[in-house]
Amino acid sequence: MKFRLSRPLQSALVILGAVLLLSWAYHRYGGLGVAGALGALVMCALVYLSRFIKVMRLAAQRPVGHVGSAVMLNARLGKGMPLLRVIGTTGALGQALTEPGVEPEVFRWTDESLSSVECEFVDGRLTRWTLLRPDAEVPDAAQ
Repeated sequence: MKFRLSRPLQSALVILGAVLLLSWAYHRYGGLGVAGALGALVMCALVYLSRFIKVMRLAAQRPVGHVGSAVMLNARLGKGMPLLRVIGTTGALGQALTEPGVEPEVFRWTDESLSSVECEFVDGRLTRWTLLRPDAEVPDAAQ
């Protein structure tokens, strides 16, 4: 079982780490150290923001809830994956099956063969997913 911190605790630890880094830089190198530490913190934030924007730009170019292959998506998913990584893997935003802000959040991605993957997220992390395939042979209504 993996140990995972809650979001508020993660945020608090990031802020505490930044304050400790700035404090250490000031005591060790003075004003230039603070400037260097701030530069490093801004660079980390820009790298994260750049990755986020790239994933969202690519996802905006595809239809909502569409994936190339639901079977391949099912094979690539792993418990605990963040929603941003799942969106990056699919290349599209998922079709929301729950109301916004309701936990757990459920999204669906469907491929051309109407196979789909339903993913359940709690606190932005993948907890469960299900591969749904259409019936193998559906008789034509015209026959």
